[in-house]
Amino acid sequence: MSELDFTALYTEYYRKIVRYLRRLVGEAQAEDVAQEAFVKISRSLDSFRGESRASTWIYRIATNAALDHHRKASSRQSSRTAAIPEEDELSAEERAILRDNAPLPDTSLIRRDMNECIRGLVYELPDNYRVVLMLSDLEGFTNAEIAEILGLSLDTVKIRMHRARRELKKAMDAACRLYRDERNVLSCDRKHPFPGFKIK
Repeated sequence: MSELDFTALYTEYYRKIVRYLRRLVGEAQAEDVAQEAFVKISRSLDSFRGESRASTWIYRIATNAALDHHRKASSRQSSRTAAIPEEDELSAEERAILRDNAPLPDTSLIRRDMNECIRGLVYELPDNYRVVLMLSDLEGFTNAEIAEILGLSLDTVKIRMHRARRELKKAMDAACRLYRDERNVLSCDRKHPFPGFKIK
Protein backbone atom coordinates (compact mmCIF):
# COMPACT_ATOMS: atom_id res chain seq x y z
CA MET A 1 0.00 0.00 0.00
CA SER A 2 1.15 3.52 -0.63
CA GLU A 3 1.67 6.48 1.68
CA LEU A 4 -1.63 7.86 0.40
CA ASP A 5 -3.38 4.70 1.56
CA PHE A 6 -1.91 5.08 5.04
CA THR A 7 -3.09 8.68 5.14
CA ALA A 8 -6.59 7.58 4.16
CA LEU A 9 -6.61 4.85 6.83
CA TYR A 10 -5.31 7.28 9.44
CA THR A 11 -7.93 9.88 8.53
CA GLU A 12 -10.77 7.36 8.60
CA TYR A 13 -9.81 5.37 11.71
CA TYR A 14 -7.65 7.44 14.05
CA ARG A 15 -10.48 9.12 16.01
CA LYS A 16 -12.42 5.82 16.21
CA ILE A 17 -9.36 4.02 17.54
CA VAL A 18 -8.67 6.73 20.13
CA ARG A 19 -12.29 6.50 21.34
CA TYR A 20 -12.03 2.70 21.52
CA LEU A 21 -8.70 2.85 23.35
CA ARG A 22 -10.04 5.34 25.91
CA ARG A 23 -12.33 2.58 27.07
CA LEU A 24 -9.48 0.08 27.20
CA VAL A 25 -6.55 2.04 28.60
CA GLY A 26 -8.11 5.30 29.83
CA GLU A 27 -8.04 8.89 28.66
CA ALA A 28 -4.47 9.60 29.73
CA GLN A 29 -2.95 6.79 27.64
CA ALA A 30 -5.34 6.49 24.67
CA GLU A 31 -3.50 8.91 22.34
CA ASP A 32 -0.10 7.34 23.06
CA VAL A 33 -1.38 3.80 22.49
CA ALA A 34 -3.17 4.93 19.31
CA GLN A 35 0.09 6.42 18.03
CA GLU A 36 1.89 3.14 18.77
CA ALA A 37 -0.85 1.25 16.92
CA PHE A 38 -0.63 3.49 13.87
CA VAL A 39 3.15 3.20 13.78
CA LYS A 40 2.68 -0.59 13.68
CA ILE A 41 0.00 -0.19 10.99
CA SER A 42 2.35 1.97 8.91
CA ARG A 43 5.15 -0.57 9.23
CA SER A 44 2.83 -3.48 8.40
CA LEU A 45 1.08 -2.05 5.34
CA ASP A 46 3.21 -4.11 2.98
CA SER A 47 2.19 -7.33 4.75
CA PHE A 48 -1.55 -6.57 4.60
CA ARG A 49 -2.87 -8.86 1.87
CA GLY A 50 -6.53 -7.85 2.04
CA GLU A 51 -7.67 -11.23 3.36
CA SER A 52 -9.62 -9.39 6.05
CA ARG A 53 -11.34 -6.03 6.12
CA ALA A 54 -9.08 -3.09 6.88
CA SER A 55 -11.20 -2.23 9.93
CA THR A 56 -10.74 -5.64 11.57
CA TRP A 57 -7.00 -5.55 10.83
CA ILE A 58 -6.67 -2.05 12.34
CA TYR A 59 -8.72 -2.94 15.45
CA ARG A 60 -6.64 -6.08 15.91
CA ILE A 61 -3.43 -4.04 15.95
CA ALA A 62 -4.99 -1.45 18.30
CA THR A 63 -6.33 -4.14 20.64
CA ASN A 64 -2.93 -5.84 20.79
CA ALA A 65 -1.28 -2.48 21.51
CA ALA A 66 -3.75 -1.90 24.36
CA LEU A 67 -3.19 -5.37 25.81
CA ASP A 68 0.59 -4.86 25.58
CA HIS A 69 0.14 -1.55 27.40
CA HIS A 70 -1.84 -3.30 30.18
CA ARG A 71 0.83 -5.97 30.53
CA LYS A 72 3.55 -3.34 30.87
CA ALA A 73 1.46 -1.30 33.31
CA SER A 74 0.56 -4.32 35.44
CA SER A 75 4.21 -5.26 35.71
CA ARG A 76 4.91 -1.78 37.13
CA GLN A 77 1.90 -1.56 39.44
CA SER A 78 -0.67 -3.92 40.85
CA SER A 79 -3.81 -1.89 40.15
CA ARG A 80 -5.04 -0.11 37.04
CA THR A 81 -5.28 3.65 37.26
CA ALA A 82 -6.73 4.55 33.85
CA ALA A 83 -9.55 7.05 34.00
CA ILE A 84 -13.11 6.17 33.08
CA PRO A 85 -14.30 8.25 30.13
CA GLU A 86 -16.13 11.45 31.09
CA GLU A 87 -19.60 12.54 30.02
CA ASP A 88 -18.31 14.52 27.02
CA GLU A 89 -16.69 11.32 25.72
CA LEU A 90 -19.97 9.43 25.37
CA SER A 91 -20.69 7.82 22.05
CA ALA A 92 -23.39 9.26 19.81
CA GLU A 93 -25.67 6.41 20.88
CA GLU A 94 -25.10 7.11 24.58
CA ARG A 95 -25.72 10.84 24.02
CA ALA A 96 -28.93 10.00 22.14
CA ILE A 97 -30.10 7.88 25.07
CA LEU A 98 -29.51 10.81 27.39
CA ARG A 99 -31.44 13.16 25.06
CA ASP A 100 -34.43 10.83 24.51
CA ASN A 101 -37.74 12.24 25.70
CA ALA A 102 -36.11 15.49 26.90
CA PRO A 103 -35.64 14.23 30.48
CA LEU A 104 -35.73 16.56 33.43
CA PRO A 105 -32.32 17.60 34.81
CA ASP A 106 -32.53 15.15 37.73
CA THR A 107 -33.40 12.34 35.31
CA SER A 108 -30.40 13.27 33.16
CA LEU A 109 -28.21 13.13 36.26
CA ILE A 110 -29.57 9.69 37.16
CA ARG A 111 -28.89 8.45 33.63
CA ARG A 112 -25.41 9.93 33.64
CA ASP A 113 -24.67 8.27 36.99
CA MET A 114 -25.99 4.99 35.62
CA ASN A 115 -23.79 5.20 32.52
CA GLU A 116 -20.75 6.09 34.63
CA CYS A 117 -21.51 3.22 36.98
CA ILE A 118 -21.89 0.72 34.15
CA ARG A 119 -18.75 1.99 32.38
CA GLY A 120 -16.88 1.60 35.66
CA LEU A 121 -18.14 -1.96 36.02
CA VAL A 122 -17.17 -2.78 32.44
CA TYR A 123 -13.72 -1.32 33.06
CA GLU A 124 -13.29 -3.61 36.08
CA LEU A 125 -13.92 -6.75 34.01
CA PRO A 126 -10.88 -8.82 33.04
CA ASP A 127 -9.32 -7.66 29.75
CA ASN A 128 -10.50 -10.68 27.74
CA TYR A 129 -14.14 -10.02 28.74
CA ARG A 130 -13.98 -6.23 28.49
CA VAL A 131 -12.48 -6.30 25.00
CA VAL A 132 -15.18 -8.56 23.50
CA LEU A 133 -17.97 -6.49 25.07
CA MET A 134 -16.51 -3.24 23.80
CA LEU A 135 -15.88 -4.55 20.29
CA SER A 136 -19.45 -5.87 20.12
CA ASP A 137 -21.57 -3.35 21.98
CA LEU A 138 -19.62 -0.14 21.48
CA GLU A 139 -17.82 -0.66 18.16
CA GLY A 140 -20.52 -2.73 16.46
CA PHE A 141 -18.43 -5.69 15.27
CA THR A 142 -20.04 -9.09 14.73
CA ASN A 143 -18.80 -12.16 16.60
CA ALA A 144 -17.02 -13.34 13.44
CA GLU A 145 -15.24 -9.99 13.08
CA ILE A 146 -14.28 -10.03 16.78
CA ALA A 147 -12.84 -13.52 16.29
CA GLU A 148 -10.74 -12.18 13.42
CA ILE A 149 -9.64 -9.10 15.37
CA LEU A 150 -8.57 -11.14 18.39
CA GLY A 151 -7.24 -14.13 16.47
CA LEU A 152 -9.68 -16.47 18.22
CA SER A 153 -12.17 -19.07 17.07
CA LEU A 154 -15.79 -18.00 16.71
CA ASP A 155 -16.77 -20.42 19.50
CA THR A 156 -14.21 -18.88 21.85
CA VAL A 157 -15.61 -15.40 21.17
CA LYS A 158 -19.17 -16.61 21.82
CA ILE A 159 -18.09 -18.19 25.11
CA ARG A 160 -16.19 -15.07 26.19
CA MET A 161 -19.16 -12.87 25.26
CA HIS A 162 -21.52 -15.04 27.29
CA ARG A 163 -19.17 -15.04 30.27
CA ALA A 164 -18.53 -11.29 29.97
CA ARG A 165 -22.27 -10.53 29.99
CA ARG A 166 -22.78 -12.90 32.93
CA GLU A 167 -19.95 -11.22 34.90
CA LEU A 168 -21.25 -7.75 34.06
CA LYS A 169 -24.74 -8.74 35.21
CA LYS A 170 -23.31 -10.08 38.48
CA ALA A 171 -21.36 -6.86 39.00
CA MET A 172 -24.42 -4.76 38.20
CA ASP A 173 -26.56 -6.80 40.61
CA ALA A 174 -23.96 -6.22 43.33
CA ALA A 175 -23.35 -2.50 42.63
CA CYS A 176 -26.65 -1.17 41.29
CA ARG A 177 -30.32 -1.02 42.17
CA LEU A 178 -32.01 -1.07 38.76
CA TYR A 179 -35.62 0.08 38.48
CA ARG A 180 -38.07 1.61 36.03
CA ASP A 181 -38.92 5.27 36.60
CA GLU A 182 -42.35 6.86 36.15
CA ARG A 183 -41.85 6.88 32.35
CA ASN A 184 -40.79 3.21 32.36
CA VAL A 185 -37.16 4.14 31.61
CA LEU A 186 -34.52 1.87 33.13
CA SER A 187 -32.68 3.76 35.87
CA CYS A 188 -30.05 2.95 38.45
CA ASP A 189 -29.15 3.91 42.01
CA ARG A 190 -25.73 2.91 43.22
CA LYS A 191 -25.62 0.66 46.25
CA HIS A 192 -22.29 2.26 47.18
CA PRO A 193 -20.47 5.39 45.94
CA PHE A 194 -18.45 3.72 43.17
CA PRO A 195 -17.71 0.17 42.07
CA GLY A 196 -14.74 -1.11 44.02
CA PHE A 197 -14.94 1.79 46.51
CA LYS A 198 -14.53 0.71 50.10
CA ILE A 199 -15.34 2.90 53.09
CA LYS A 200 -12.54 2.83 55.64
